[in-house]
Order: sequence, then structure tokens, then C-alpha cells
Amino acid sequence: MLRVLCLLRPWRPLRARGCASDGAAGGSEIQVRALAGPDQGITEILMNRPRARNALGNVFVSELLETLAQLREDRQVRVLLFRSGVKGVFCAGADLKEREQMSEAEVGVFVQRLRGLMNDIASSAIMGLIETTRGLLPGAGGTQRLPRCLGVALAKELIFTGRRLSGTEAHALGLVNHAVAQNEEGDAAYHRARALAQEILPQAPIAVRLGKVAIDRGMEVDIASGMAIEGMCYAQNIPTRDRLEGMAAFREKRPPTFVGE
Repeated sequence: MLRVLCLLRPWRPLRARGCASDGAAGGSEIQVRALAGPDQGITEILMNRPRARNALGNVFVSELLETLAQLREDRQVRVLLFRSGVKGVFCAGADLKEREQMSEAEVGVFVQRLRGLMNDIASSAIMGLIETTRGLLPGAGGTQRLPRCLGVALAKELIFTGRRLSGTEAHALGLVNHAVAQNEEGDAAYHRARALAQEILPQAPIAVRLGKVAIDRGMEVDIASGMAIEGMCYAQNIPTRDRLEGMAAFREKRPPTFVGE
């Protein structure tokens, strides 16, 4: 069984200014909670727009971008979890009802912001697949991320057909890392995600961050350039206290204690 947190802090908005919302708890569609006790360092982002099934609307995207910008500067945050406050739904994709009311210029600006958001959170392209069933071209990166993940032929099939995939189907294709059987509380996916976060939490923060940079940037270039990017990231990690701690812990046969320096 999964262990219980020693302390649960309340959800709170991180935004600096108010905005209309159909979410709960203070009217914020995006809320955050830093876990405590043995899970200190894990921060959860709660997506809470129930009437729109967490669809990506203007307010939702604005709040999420602001929250991510603030958390990016918080050195206490080591692992970030995205969690839905809407039972049975993670995110319904773009808010097409809201988009229908936008001018062409407004749509262009919104999609550009959405594309930036997807880059920030390294989202999958599944949202883009759903859009094709409504006469839209995937605009938040779906035509670029999906071929890189699945290959050109399968990406074309999924985007051209707009086919919806179950979690099991997405897992079989390699779109998601894990698929779990649902539990009575309806939060099995969250518990699996938190268990994975608990595996990442004790690792060296700088090494994890630089590893992410090396992978993300390396995927955009040829392998020789990717090797150069890895070399630059590796060089940045060499002088850190955490690397020395890791070597000392290995030599002394003890668990390392990383501090992110």
C-alpha cells in the first residue's frame, strides 16, 4: 500500500491578481500544494475547472503560466505533479466553446501561448488528436511531438483520423509511461504518479535538471550536436557539491544527501 503523508498543506492559488473562474476554493482554476513530511520537495498543481472539464481556456492558461513561472524560481520544488480536481477527467483539451468566440487574431495569440505552455510542461500530443475531429489542425505542437514519439506513419494515422485512445491503448503505443487499473476512490493514476515522484525526489536536483535539458535539447538536433549538449551539461554538474556528495556516499556505502548545490 502507498504510505500516507505526515502532513497535507492546503491548496492555494499562486496568482498575484484575481480573475473570474468556474473553479472552486477561492475562484482559482489553478491551485498548488507543497507536500510535507517525507514528501517535502514535491509540489502538486491542481487543475480545477469542473464545468469545462479542465479545458484549456484563457483564464486557465494564464493562471497556469503564472504559477509555473513562480514555481520555476522556487528552489524548494524538486518534483512537480499535475493533478485534476475533476473526477474522471484530466484535461479535455482546448476550450473550443471559448475559442469559437475569438477573432482570428485572438486565436493566433492564444494558440501561441498554448504552444509555449505545452513546451513548458512537455505535454503529449493527445489533445491535438481530438481537435482534428472538430475540423481543427493540432496547433499546440501535436503535429511535431507525435511524430517524434511514434514515428511519422502512426502519427499521421492518429492525427488524420482524430482517433481517441484509451489509457491502455496509449500505453501500448508508448504515448504514456504507465497505465493502471482504477481504484474505488478514482485516483489510481495520481497515486502512481506520486509514487514515481517519490522515486525522483531523493535524486540530485541539479543532475536531474541538467539531464532534462540534455534530453530535451538533444532531441531537437543530430546526435553529434546532442553529444555536445550533453558534454556541456555534464561539465556544469562537475563542480557541484551534490556530485562530490554522491561520490563520497558511494565510497562510504551510505545513502547520499543532496542539497541542490
